[in-house]
Amino acid sequence: MEVSFEINKTSRNVLLKFLENHSLEQLNTIPEGFSNNLIWNIGHIIVVQQMLVYKLANLPMMVSDKMVEKYKKGTKPEHNVTQEEVDEMKLLLFSTLEKTRKDYSEKVFQNYNEFTSMSGFTMKSSADAITFNNYHEAIHTGIMMQIRKFI
Repeated sequence: MEVSFEINKTSRNVLLKFLENHSLEQLNTIPEGFSNNLIWNIGHIIVVQQMLVYKLANLPMMVSDKMVEKYKKGTKPEHNVTQEEVDEMKLLLFSTLEKTRKDYSEKVFQNYNEFTSMSGFTMKSSADAITFNNYHEAIHTGIMMQIRKFI
């Protein structure tokens, strides 16, 4: 699992660069032909990791219900995010990963509600979810790389 955590850390560092190298206006811009923006993708990545790894294991998530409602699958940006929301996401990028790594090493994940992703991959454990999450983050990072060409 150590490799999965290192891949996730690398992914989160890429996301942090998006937050640091784009203005609030750029983060909130939805280019023509896209249904979301840079900041929605980052919020979505954070929320989905928590839902896949923690919620499906019947454990408390580190994100609020409000954040889940804004960024879960099937949502789209409804308003411009504030700098405070961006700052919270910066913290969550790494605090969620660090807690997941710690919880995994402490064997906190004992139960899991099997879940099949839209791509057809079935997760039977939090370990599967942690690994699959890297694929999910890569898809959204690719979308973000496309979006930044148009902002």
